[in-house]
Amino acid sequence: MIGDFFKVKQIPSLFWSAPKALTLRPPLLSVVLLSLGLVIFAIGEGMIVAAGIGVSPWTVFAQGLSSLSGWTVGFSTFITSMMVLLLWIPLRQMPGLGTILNALIIAIMLDVSLHYLPRPELFIMSVMMAVCGVMLVGFGSAVYLIANLGAGPRDGLMTGLQRLSGQPIMNVRIAIEIIVVASGWLMGGMVGLGTMLFAFGIGPAVSFCAHSLFLLFKK
Repeated sequence: MIGDFFKVKQIPSLFWSAPKALTLRPPLLSVVLLSLGLVIFAIGEGMIVAAGIGVSPWTVFAQGLSSLSGWTVGFSTFITSMMVLLLWIPLRQMPGLGTILNALIIAIMLDVSLHYLPRPELFIMSVMMAVCGVMLVGFGSAVYLIANLGAGPRDGLMTGLQRLSGQPIMNVRIAIEIIVVASGWLMGGMVGLGTMLFAFGIGPAVSFCAHSLFLLFKK
C-alpha cells in the first residue's frame, strides 16, 4: 500500500543497487542512477533557493555558524559537512563514491540550475515552486540512496540514526531538520517559509519516493 511510506525504515534495494557501498569497481548502472539522482536533487535545491521564500535548514545552520565565526557561508557549509562526517564514526556509516559525487555534482548542478530557473513574482507561485523543489529533492535522494554507493554527509547521518534508533526514515529526517533549523536560527541564521516546508516535507518526500520506487520496480 502506498500509505505504508509512513512506516519505511530502510532504503530499499532495487535493480540499480550496488552490492556494497565501498567498492573500486561499482556497477555502471549504479553510477549512472546515482548521478541522475544527484542531478535531480540539485535541481530541487535550486528551485527552493530560486523560490526566494527561505533556504534549506542546513543553509540556515551554515548562515548561523557564519555569523558567529566570521567565516563565509561557503566555508561554514564545508565545516558543517566535516562535522557531520565525524558523526559517521560512532554510527558506523561507510563512505563511498556517492559521498564524493554528492559534493561535486550537487555543487555544480546547483549553480547551473540557478542560472536558468525563474524567480516567481507572485507569492503563491513561490510557494508552489518551493514545494515542487522539496519533492524533487526527496525523489533525487531516493534514487541516489538506492544506488547504494554511499550517501552524502547529511543523508548518511539520516540513515545512520535510523539504523541506530529503529524509527521510520520520515521521523528521523524531520527530527534532524528541526534540530538543525532551530540551532541555525539561534546562531543568527535566517528562517523562511521555504525553510519550514523543507524541514517538515523532506522526510515524508524521501520516504514516499523510496517506497513508490520499491513498489514500481520490486521483483
